[in-house]
Amino acid sequence: MAGITSDEYIHHHLTYWTVGNGGFWTLHLDTLLVSVALGLLFFFSFWVVARKASSGVPGKWQNFVEIVVTFVDTQVKETFHGKNRMVAPMALTIFVWVWLMNFMDMIPVDLFPRIAAWIAMPFGVNPEHVYLRVVGTNDLNMTFAMSFSVFALMIFYSFKVKGVRGYSREILFHPFNHWGFMPVNLMLRIVEDLAKPISLSLRLFGNMYAGELLFVLIALLLAQFTHGATGVALGILGIICGFAWTGFHLLIITIQAFIFMMLSVVYLSMAHESHDMH
Repeated sequence: MAGITSDEYIHHHLTYWTVGNGGFWTLHLDTLLVSVALGLLFFFSFWVVARKASSGVPGKWQNFVEIVVTFVDTQVKETFHGKNRMVAPMALTIFVWVWLMNFMDMIPVDLFPRIAAWIAMPFGVNPEHVYLRVVGTNDLNMTFAMSFSVFALMIFYSFKVKGVRGYSREILFHPFNHWGFMPVNLMLRIVEDLAKPISLSLRLFGNMYAGELLFVLIALLLAQFTHGATGVALGILGIICGFAWTGFHLLIITIQAFIFMMLSVVYLSMAHESHDMH
């Protein structure tokens, strides 16, 4: 990426590897490939532990997996009060998968783009036209897809648990239990339900996008090392900022994965609850 300006450097790191003619049907291949790869990594690593689990002294990896599973299971039991065997595995999948995608933000921002550029160069591709973003949760399409999947499950179980009649009465007669307020109740419910997937997706996207952008800016500071005394000072500042932000961001990625998991469990718990109509 030598010879490009700071603006071009930032733009390059914030551009997706896309296929398609633009618009709705444009696919972000980097988001799809990395998220699927991390999902498979999570599935097979936990599956191997489940197959080889023993009642004896567990190994380090088995012990770690058991801690994560126990932690998620405890949170689900304290939050979800319905009967649904799907919720705990779903919560575990969300927490670990989102955390893994978030963790990709901890990898040096130039590492994978440079590897992709080196692979593409023998095929005559300009390295400045090779784009690769490896943090799936920085992609609004990904966070919206996950949040609307949770939203679809919430609607499905609302109908399944409460029935068409019960769910319809909940929508039309809550919070104001009078037929004259049915339009008001319906409007309030639409706003409330649509706000759930939108806020769920934007919260995760916003935090991860900001984190990625800060890492890119820190990388720009590190690139100043060869530009005299001022550049060395900026480079040292970049090292200090890099260590500080890495430690803080590790906490952020964990909190964001936890929040996404807990809100998903809360929404499904609400879908299994009934409002008394008097």
